[in-house]
Amino acid sequence: MFKFCPNCKSINIEFINQHYWQCKDCDFLYYHNTASAVAGIIKFKDQILFTTRAKHPCKGMLDLPGGFVDHNESLEKALSREIQEELGLEIDSALWQYLVSYPNTYKYNDITYHTLDSVFYYELKSNPYFKLQKSEISEAKWIEISKIDFDMIGFESLAKALKIYLNQLDN
Repeated sequence: MFKFCPNCKSINIEFINQHYWQCKDCDFLYYHNTASAVAGIIKFKDQILFTTRAKHPCKGMLDLPGGFVDHNESLEKALSREIQEELGLEIDSALWQYLVSYPNTYKYNDITYHTLDSVFYYELKSNPYFKLQKSEISEAKWIEISKIDFDMIGFESLAKALKIYLNQLDN
């Protein structure tokens, strides 16, 4: 990530334990902390809403709607914001039900970001109209629960969460 210290421009900077950058010349420290991300399992009748990723990582693969949490934002508000931005769909942040979280890695522009993916769920009462954010997602589609191909889901963390959710439906 860094070839030179952002503080003193020294080349004597090192990534320690895959956790933080330290400059041996000026003691600059940069912690590469875990980023918070959210995803929503949205159910309508016997279908789950998936998006198709328009860019890397996992371009062309299935995803659950969601994204990164901004500063000073709750997980639920971030999820409602991301779904409104990506799909044009309004879901009150108070309606999300927490399911589970899993660590994940997200490689973007040759930098590996470690994320904590928090997954929530909500069941719609009617089939909405979507206005897609084409820069992020190329398609939104409903897939019948019995026809979900877990190998087509781009992130393992989300596939695992979806399996937990579907297992709860069966019980």
